[in-house]
Amino acid sequence: MKIKIPFAVLFVLSFNNLWSQAYLSSSDQLIARILPKQRQAFVTKSIATVNGKDVFEIESKNNKIVLSGSSGVALASAFYYYLTEYAHCQITWNGTNLNLPATLPQVKTKIRKETPYDYRYYLNYCTFNYSMSWWDWPRWEKEIDWMALHGINMPLAITGEEYTWYLLYKEMGFSDEELKGFFTGPAYFSWFWMGNMDGWGGPLPVSWMKSHFELQKKILARQRSLGMKPVLPAFTGHVPAAFKNKFPQAKLKATNWTNGFADTYILDSEDPMFAQIGKKFLQKQTELLGTDHLYSADTFNENEPPSSDPEFLGKLSARVYDGMAQADPKAIWVMQGWLFYSDRKFWKEPQTEALLKAVPNDKMILLDLATEIEPVWKRTQGFYGKPWIWNMLHNFGGNTNLFGRMDVVATAPAEALNNPQSGKMKGIGLSMEGIEQNPVLYELMMDNAWQTKPIDLKTWLPKFVRNRYGKSNVNALKGWEILRKTVYNVPADKYIRDGAESIIQARPTFDSLTRWAKTTLNYREKDLLPGWDEFVKAAPLCKNSDGFQYDLVDITRQVMANYALPIQRNIVAAYRKKDLATFKKESSKFIQLIDDMDRLLASRKDFMLGPWVSDARRWGETPAEKALYEMNAKDLITLWGDAKSPLNEYACRQWSGLLTDFYKPRWQLFFTRAEQSLKQQSDFNTSQFNEEVSNWEWKWVNQRKDYPTKTVGNPVNLALEMYQKYRKAMGIIHQ
Repeated sequence: MKIKIPFAVLFVLSFNNLWSQAYLSSSDQLIARILPKQRQAFVTKSIATVNGKDVFEIESKNNKIVLSGSSGVALASAFYYYLTEYAHCQITWNGTNLNLPATLPQVKTKIRKETPYDYRYYLNYCTFNYSMSWWDWPRWEKEIDWMALHGINMPLAITGEEYTWYLLYKEMGFSDEELKGFFTGPAYFSWFWMGNMDGWGGPLPVSWMKSHFELQKKILARQRSLGMKPVLPAFTGHVPAAFKNKFPQAKLKATNWTNGFADTYILDSEDPMFAQIGKKFLQKQTELLGTDHLYSADTFNENEPPSSDPEFLGKLSARVYDGMAQADPKAIWVMQGWLFYSDRKFWKEPQTEALLKAVPNDKMILLDLATEIEPVWKRTQGFYGKPWIWNMLHNFGGNTNLFGRMDVVATAPAEALNNPQSGKMKGIGLSMEGIEQNPVLYELMMDNAWQTKPIDLKTWLPKFVRNRYGKSNVNALKGWEILRKTVYNVPADKYIRDGAESIIQARPTFDSLTRWAKTTLNYREKDLLPGWDEFVKAAPLCKNSDGFQYDLVDITRQVMANYALPIQRNIVAAYRKKDLATFKKESSKFIQLIDDMDRLLASRKDFMLGPWVSDARRWGETPAEKALYEMNAKDLITLWGDAKSPLNEYACRQWSGLLTDFYKPRWQLFFTRAEQSLKQQSDFNTSQFNEEVSNWEWKWVNQRKDYPTKTVGNPVNLALEMYQKYRKAMGIIHQ
């Protein structure tokens, strides 16, 4: 008897089969990129989702490791689960261990993992600049592999957005001259996209727009081939200043970010052109890039609305969504919940509820952007019925420090998932401002993706250390236990948003507290020193591990960065006592510490200025473009604006090259002026010095200079040298 299968069913089955083959192929290619020699040892198969959620299985058959998954991301996660749980390997931004046994370990009992989360979100607008400003396709390819391995299926994808806007505004009759002051330089796109600024660091060459539009196409193709659903941008009202001349009847509002930049212009959502532009943008973007129906739009990022009236806010929110829905009836608005954290004085319950409830529940997803710091879901009744995602923000500005809430990250996502008051928690994610730091926090956070229970750090941490170093080591584990109790333990009763910087990075001062280069630690300096001792003891057996080399340099960097503060306090005390001899002696120690830190950090590319500047210049097609991108690269991590910028040092880094070429000359100038005032028995002229140093900084930002791009020295040997030189002195100051 023949059974007739309807054509529609055959089509769906055929389509699903094609889709399965596509992500199987993409997963095979990912495995081949990571383990080219062992690729043939793995077999990939597709399996069905469970209630629409990803699932994977791992088993051994016929001397092969069989990976089965419901998507490319699920297959990549299965592969990484095998690498970490069976082969004791690890892949992080800062150290990778892929030393597999000659004979791959067998999986004796089939493993099956189901994720409780529809969404595993990744990225923050700021990440695209604090870390990704100068990335090319090979670096993006590596990152997309990392995303898939760690279970990410919902990445923010805004690279090249400016080109779509350029094309749309050209169609609307704007000239290149009128748009010249609109687009920022490449290092400042995040804040341009969020409506905070226009033009700074520009004018942006059209060549950049075109090259990054092509890059975006590659990024999206790869992400989608693995089953990811990228979040694309939508219109929030930010328009060029020339808009008011081109359309004089338009309802525009000038707004200011209050960080030293000029006004930007927001088109009122009540204006008929708002919906028209929103619709045209999404149509143009879909035509060029396709869509997965997820759109990012943040209406008031660090800018207060003109009215706190709940009715006004509700109507505004409805109009923003309507602009999306007109172009795409399946549109889902993905909103960063940063405004509810950063401006909580404005966003009280009536305002928050009105903004959110104006959009249908199934048409909006909220990102609780810094849940590990303050769970906004707890004071919004789980975002008033909206699906939402638990995110770890962790890093601000791409700063360099050992810091994190390890216990919170291990337990809070699962606790929220199982809390009846949490509403529709549909995912977890990473929303850091900068990556390529503190890899332990990111490994830990994404291990939540495949379980519903809290992570037990007593068993998790030893496994992490073994995978990272390729072996178990008593001293290394002791060192990590101390890190967990110090740098990775933020007291619950103390509000600390992010990690401390070093006084070295502060604009030179007699104070020990500064606005952005903060020096307040979440632990006692002396409590970290025994951790350093243990890492040094572990060096003979772990020194060949890439991850260990990074970690040893990182903890050595941290204790040296901390040590700068007591030296600076000695300098200040000597100055106030008018003790010139001691002042000169301590100043010399401070400068020597900077030189030693620079030499240590030059041994790891993770901590070098050279690649950042070189990668920026590489995008330029002309000398003028190269100079512009170099200026952008150097300005972002130092002044964050012009010579008078109030954001100076917000994105400061402890990088070789930056230490000796930027921080050191500033302190030398400070010591010279302070010594002169001691000799002349006159008061130190702080305002005059600040004027002098800010002018020097602005010249530094704009000067042409190459920095080393290749490492120098052995990281372990240099760390041990620093230990011999400084450990005793550090112990004495804390007795």
